[in-house]
Amino acid sequence: MSRLRVAPATITALAAFAVFVWWAADQGGQPVTVWGPGALIVLALLVVALVVLPVNWGNVPAAVRVAIVGITAFTLWSYASILWSSDPGAALLGANRTLLYAYVFALLALWPQRRSTAAVILGAWTLAIIVLAVVTTVRMGTGAPRALFLDDRLQYPTGYPNAAAAVFLMALWPAITLGAARDVPWWLRGLFAGGAVALADLGLLTLSRGALFTVPVVIVVLFAFVPGRLRNGAVFVVVGIAVAAAVPTLLHVSDVLVKPRADASGAVDAAMRAILLGVVLAGAAVAAAAAFEPRLAPGTRERVRRGGIVVAALAVVVIAVGGLVAIGNPAHRLSNAWHSFTQGYAHNTGANRLASGLGSNRYDFYRVALKIFRAHPIGGAGADNYFQQYLRLGTSSETPHYPHSVELRTLEQTGIVGSLILLTALVAALLAAARAIYRKDDALVVAVAGGATVAFVYWLAHGSFDWFWEFAGLGAPAVALLGLACSLHPRPAEAHAAAATTSPPTFGWLRIALLAAAAVGAIVIGGVWLSARDVNRAAKIYATQPLKAYAILDQAGSLDPLSDEPALIAGGIALRYNDLARADREFADALGRVPDGAYATLERGAIASARGDRARALALLTRAVELNPRDALTRQALEVVRSGGTIDVANLNRQILTQAQQLASG
Repeated sequence: MSRLRVAPATITALAAFAVFVWWAADQGGQPVTVWGPGALIVLALLVVALVVLPVNWGNVPAAVRVAIVGITAFTLWSYASILWSSDPGAALLGANRTLLYAYVFALLALWPQRRSTAAVILGAWTLAIIVLAVVTTVRMGTGAPRALFLDDRLQYPTGYPNAAAAVFLMALWPAITLGAARDVPWWLRGLFAGGAVALADLGLLTLSRGALFTVPVVIVVLFAFVPGRLRNGAVFVVVGIAVAAAVPTLLHVSDVLVKPRADASGAVDAAMRAILLGVVLAGAAVAAAAAFEPRLAPGTRERVRRGGIVVAALAVVVIAVGGLVAIGNPAHRLSNAWHSFTQGYAHNTGANRLASGLGSNRYDFYRVALKIFRAHPIGGAGADNYFQQYLRLGTSSETPHYPHSVELRTLEQTGIVGSLILLTALVAALLAAARAIYRKDDALVVAVAGGATVAFVYWLAHGSFDWFWEFAGLGAPAVALLGLACSLHPRPAEAHAAAATTSPPTFGWLRIALLAAAAVGAIVIGGVWLSARDVNRAAKIYATQPLKAYAILDQAGSLDPLSDEPALIAGGIALRYNDLARADREFADALGRVPDGAYATLERGAIASARGDRARALALLTRAVELNPRDALTRQALEVVRSGGTIDVANLNRQILTQAQQLASG
């Protein structure tokens, strides 16, 4: 309690990280129906902090101020992009998510933290993710392991294997730095080290190629930029040995699961036991070493340190030589990798996904993102505006809603202006974090700031070729961890004294501005969340209570006046009951909100054909083909009308549903 009194912002920070753990365990916080209410909780925490805790803008380090102003400006620019976006509803949703990240960063970075309270925040979140990892491991042996996997890849808890990998691997780095920190109790160091084994093993079970290439980069960042290399290296070696011992058993799980009728229980049980054994052995080894460490004489400690340096140097040499041998001719490997990357999934080779090459449709995703950027270089296409453009410009069989890259998302959706603003904010925040990392007088601060910053770097690096910005359960904790590192930036003594005071704060311009932003944020985030919740409610009852479903969808459309989703769902319900007039009105409403909506245009064209209006049907279906030229059903509908036929709307929608189910299962 005495520690909380000197840094009361710890309470709101811990509450925010509890929300992040909830999101991680619930679809990674990706649907707005999940992250929306959590965002309002974070907003309430920020309001409480602003009302109760003193904040002096002049005492906030300059780099932190630049970062806060930068992420605020980027948020405002994201909202401004609604004005020129082709899908204003998607832009509003994307801007709301950016506003959440701005709230999170301000909540963590504005108020200074003490070394011990920052360690409590980081340690509590890391342990919570470790508990999630252990629970996931145990669930693998409960008789229905396939429920946790997508084909042969672990997808729990997010429903998307790459995001599941990030949930666990983000927490790996603070687990290592805290497991190596001398000022952390020996038994906790053992828990962190053992937990790191579970985190790494589950990351491997996702078979994420993005994680496979990201982890080595982050290892280099950890040892190149975070002091305490020898101590971190010792824990890393122990964890690495435990993980390496389990690799054959873990990869065997994917070999079994890829066979649909194979009994996977034996392989999964073996993997569960291997993970838990590694957790226990690595944790016990680090805990024992930590407990024994204080009893070493100074001379012995120095000899151990020198020996560790020699061992580390030899390990680097062995790894470098082994890597060169495994890679072979670097130019040849790079050429093959690029060819694999540009050729899509068809070029993948090898039985195991991790060894199958770089083939995916990301090359086409990135090509389209850059093409959109070239068309809108200054302001971008608008926040979260990618789906409609990809339907028109893409060539793959997928229909992604996002570019699968944090950098390309920023460039394509917010243009040069937004990219420069966000880059400035991130550079400033990383400079502030670096000031904390290089505080040579406090090893615990170094461990906390270093572990938190490296976790953010992992999210950014892996998110450079995946859609992690859109997972609030990944993006929010990543930004919060960077903010936590910023809170450890050295500040004037009076800043810490003010943070610990119990006197009522004065309401200066900063506090009033932030409270006003919080009020506006509550309205815009709350409206979009409640609208999405109503859409889900209507989807559950329309089969038995269609009139009530229509009323709920009308309310949803009022709560989020920019989104076309309520009207699209209402149009689909009307088609189910063969109410073509109402369906046409609803789809017209959807097109009034999103003029480039390919689905609504197709449905209106089909309805016009069924009602005998051939000229209107031809115009609408021609437009639908322009918006989605790769869709076979749309092209087929146009050909039917051109040849003088009439579209069977019910049959068309059955085919659309079947096609959607096939895409979902694939």
